[in-house]
Parts: sequence; C-alpha cells; structure tokens
Amino acid sequence: MAEKQTDDAFVEFERVQKSYDGETLVVKDLNLSVPRGEFLTMLGPSGSGKTTCLMMLAGFETATHGDIRLGGTSINNIPPHKRGIGMVFQNYALFPHMTIAENLSFPLEVRKIGKADREKKVKRALEMVEMGDFGGRRPAQLSGGQQQRVALARALVFEPELVLMDEPLGALDKQLREKMQFEITDLAHNLGITTVYVTHDQTEALTMSDRVAVFDDGRIQQIAPPDALYEEPENSFVAQFIGENNTMLGTIKEIKDSVALVELDGGAVIDAKPINVSDVGARTRVSIRPERVEVDKNRLQPGAHTIKAEVLEFIYMGDIFRTRLRVGDNDDFIVKTRNAPDQRRMQPGEQIEIGWLPEDCRALDA
Repeated sequence: MAEKQTDDAFVEFERVQKSYDGETLVVKDLNLSVPRGEFLTMLGPSGSGKTTCLMMLAGFETATHGDIRLGGTSINNIPPHKRGIGMVFQNYALFPHMTIAENLSFPLEVRKIGKADREKKVKRALEMVEMGDFGGRRPAQLSGGQQQRVALARALVFEPELVLMDEPLGALDKQLREKMQFEITDLAHNLGITTVYVTHDQTEALTMSDRVAVFDDGRIQQIAPPDALYEEPENSFVAQFIGENNTMLGTIKEIKDSVALVELDGGAVIDAKPINVSDVGARTRVSIRPERVEVDKNRLQPGAHTIKAEVLEFIYMGDIFRTRLRVGDNDDFIVKTRNAPDQRRMQPGEQIEIGWLPEDCRALDA
C-alpha cells in the first residue's frame, strides 16, 4: 500500500525493498512517511517485515533498493552511530560491568560531550524514568522493569529526535507491561520525540500509538489511527489480526446504495457494507466485531439485521460475558456483552435471535 510522501515527513521510506538472499523480498516496495512527534507502531506477525524496517532505519541493515530519509536527508550510507537515533531493545542490552550512571554516560562520551554536561544529562534522564537513586547500582542489581527503564533512559539521554523500540516490553509481566505502556507514551509525547515502535501485541499497538502500520508479507496492509484500524479494517487480514472478529463466508448477490446483499454459505442472506468487493457473484468474507452484536431484541436499533443463533457456551469473564454461538455454519461466533445488572446470562442449547446494524458488518476479500 503506497503512502503519500509529505513535506513535513520526518522519517520517510521511499520504495524500499530488502532481500537477504538476492531472491526473496522480506520488505516489498515500502512507502511510508512519519511526521515529527508522531508515535507510530509497526505491528504484524513474525516474519512480516516490521523488525527489518526498524533495523534498516537504525542502520543495522541496509536497504536492497530505495531510499530512507531522516529530516529530508538520505541516511542509507550513514553508519548507525552517526544517525542520532535512540534505540531500546527487548533484552535491554545494558553493559553488566558498568554502573547505571556509566551505562547512561556511555552514549554521551561517544558523542564527545564534556564531563559536567554528561553528569547533568544522566541525572535528568534517570529522573525522567523515576530512577534517580539508582545511578550507582549495576544492572544485575535491578529488576527487569527497572532495567527496562534504564534502557529507555539511555535511549533518551542524548536527546535524540527519533527513538526506535523493538518489542521493548516483551519480557515484562502483564501488569508492569501495561504500566510501562502508558509511561513510554507519556514520555514520548511530553518530550515531543518521534517514536517508531515494533510489536506483535495488538493491544499494545492500539493503546500506545497515534497511528499503526499493520504489516504482512513484507507490505503495509493498512496504516491508520487505532480506532479507524479496529472499526474500519480495509481487508480480511487486518480485520482478523486486530482484535477479535466474527467472520462468515458467502457470495455477493447484489450491491446497491453502498449495501451488499450477501448469501452466506449456510444459506442465510444478510446486508453488509461492501469494502473491497465490487462484483456480483464474488466470494466475500463478512466481518463483525463481537461487541457490535446485540442479543437483546429490545435494544436493537431501527434498521438492524436479525438472524437466528444457538447458544453453545457461556463464559463469565468478570467485566464482560462472552457467549459462543452457532450462526449459520459458524460454530465460533462470539458475542461480548457487558456485565450489567439487567444483562441476561444465556444457557447452552438456547435458541435466540441476534442482530446488528448493516454498517457494522463489513464485506471483505475472501
């Protein structure tokens, strides 16, 4: 998917390709522009090309074809240490024989910054990540979460305009990971840093980013703000990869006034919003989010489409109820309902009628 290059782009990939063996492209004709101050996340499964893009931007890999620019200047032939980019890795990459303060001072020494200035910057960076009292300790004396904070401080200590993060929270437990997600986002926005973040964790991508670029097979499948990506997926891959999603296969019977009539393989006929299907007779995979399905007929809005379903399983999850239904020939149709005082708990074997608005049901590529 081509992304229009803009004048205010700070990071730019123009027709970038990467092959390790001269034959197979792991990144295919990538065009991407990131404005100054944006928090962009590259999201995708293993082998989708996201980390390779990050490594080319950092200078640890060379583009086979195309141009990578930073602030309008091509950086293809500039070595990593001269790009002025901060890096945070999943494994922290701290020097074990140095104290925390020495770890932070190292990138400043490399840049020939004087001792008094170094000490000031190290102190400021440690305070930024709430580690002001830990300068004299060694990495082995810190917890994983503390080491990750130090790695973040080291990436920020020389005040880079661009910070790259490669799965930086992958080794942390769930609670700490969620806390760090908010801290990193706040820091990046407060300091006005441009951030390119790589993860395969969709929740992380949705909660942290200004925009998310979804990668698959060496290409960006869609790039959009988190809400647009979740609510308006442009193809089946994005719909399946981001969040939970109900899908049913069918055939387009008619397209009229931006509504597609779809005959499902199970025989039912439903209305859907045609997204990347345009021909009658074409196969389609319709997609609807579990929370957009209504199980209470009294709450259905005018114009809602209804369909019969059988309850197969009810799962209590605390804040929500998760119910698995048989709809047509799909035995894994999920509905999520809020745990409200008036919300009914459905029983396996029950025959019910469910409904949704046609615009919430998207007809995508099969």
